[in-house]
Amino acid sequence: MAKKTKLFECQHCGFQSPRWMGKCPNCNSWDSMIELNSEQIQYLKSSSKKPKYSSKALPITEVESEEILRFSSGSRELDLVLGGGIVKGALTLIGGSPGIGKSTLLLKIAGNLAVNNKNVLYVSGEESASQIKLRANRLGVVHKNLFLLAETNMEEILSEIENRAYELIVIDSIQTLFLPELSSAPGSITQVRALTFELMRIAKSKEIPIFIIGHITKEGSIAGPRVLEHMVDTVLYFEGDSNSDLRLLRGFKNRFGSTNEVGIFEMDAKGLNDAKSMSERFFHKNSLETGSALTIIMEGSRPLVIEVQALVSESYSHPKRSATGYDLNRLHMLLALLEKKLGLPFGTYDIFINVVGGMKISEPSADLAVVAAILSSFRDRKLSAKTLFMGEVSLTGEIREIPNLMQRLKEAKAQGFSKAIVPSKPIEQTEIKCYITKSVEKIIEWM
Repeated sequence: MAKKTKLFECQHCGFQSPRWMGKCPNCNSWDSMIELNSEQIQYLKSSSKKPKYSSKALPITEVESEEILRFSSGSRELDLVLGGGIVKGALTLIGGSPGIGKSTLLLKIAGNLAVNNKNVLYVSGEESASQIKLRANRLGVVHKNLFLLAETNMEEILSEIENRAYELIVIDSIQTLFLPELSSAPGSITQVRALTFELMRIAKSKEIPIFIIGHITKEGSIAGPRVLEHMVDTVLYFEGDSNSDLRLLRGFKNRFGSTNEVGIFEMDAKGLNDAKSMSERFFHKNSLETGSALTIIMEGSRPLVIEVQALVSESYSHPKRSATGYDLNRLHMLLALLEKKLGLPFGTYDIFINVVGGMKISEPSADLAVVAAILSSFRDRKLSAKTLFMGEVSLTGEIREIPNLMQRLKEAKAQGFSKAIVPSKPIEQTEIKCYITKSVEKIIEWM
């Protein structure tokens, strides 16, 4: 009698082993190994078989470049993040917290394309067609070219795709679909991996762009195996605070463009729309309170004026440090530097940092603004609302140069600023009066 083959697979990363292990050696997660049944093992074996063919390597100079065909989604911000528009045959994964606007955005995009005489299929495994119709009425995207399919069986979805020529497909969401030949539950690693292979085959063979909505885990990553993100062409993440109407769409992977761009949307009664004006959303233009300083950060190719707030107060117990929208470890570094270079007794003070508007600063060019805000709060002195602080602070107290300085200064001029504290002289003439500051000790002169 033949011995039964056993195979165990990690629910988090997809690592496979012939024996059960309490801890996955690949992702170090505990109790994540599950045993696959015979049907799942057979499917994996059959899918891993490759057809017999011979291929020949070519010199890169002889390889012909393929033109990337794009078309507009009808959303300026989404086109920016995608690298100029939707690419034909591209497989795009969008993740984000529940209720942040993933389904709303893609239904709006589907409606935009339907109005332009493109057949669009919106597949939902979570809502009925009538529920989607109610949202479409609210968004104003009801059109005869927008087709709804409330289905979770992948075979039924494939049949519908074969019956009509679609130019865009939306899957909401990948974790709710299933293939009948696999006995595992929807959302499992085996199901998600097999479904993604099927969708990738359709997208590439028929040159149909497909958008996939993915649930996220409590850690903030896309639920399912990591191979899901590797297989798709583009991975986008929605960010935002439930208390704010602003939503940020960032690209973490893009085979057809840059991942540096960010799309900014705002939620209103008509759904998720392109943010019209960002000039005054993240700072107070007329006056600043004590403990506030202004800077300009780069979100992709877009300069944004940001207000950084600091609160410094005497501590009556163990000193507290907190940062919202700014790296806490970098805050600790700046405080240690200020204590050493300026002799300030921050060891007995509570210090809190906040970036206005729910923005998250990921570049060091805002260091100088954080230092200015801390000193403003500590000395109880207001800073000018017409002055910007831009520069990276090093461990030696040196203010270092930042990229795209001219682009930031042009945005400063457009917003009506007159002064800027910068680490180096601009390479071009500018109407903004720039004060060169090379060390953190010199910043005290502006307090």
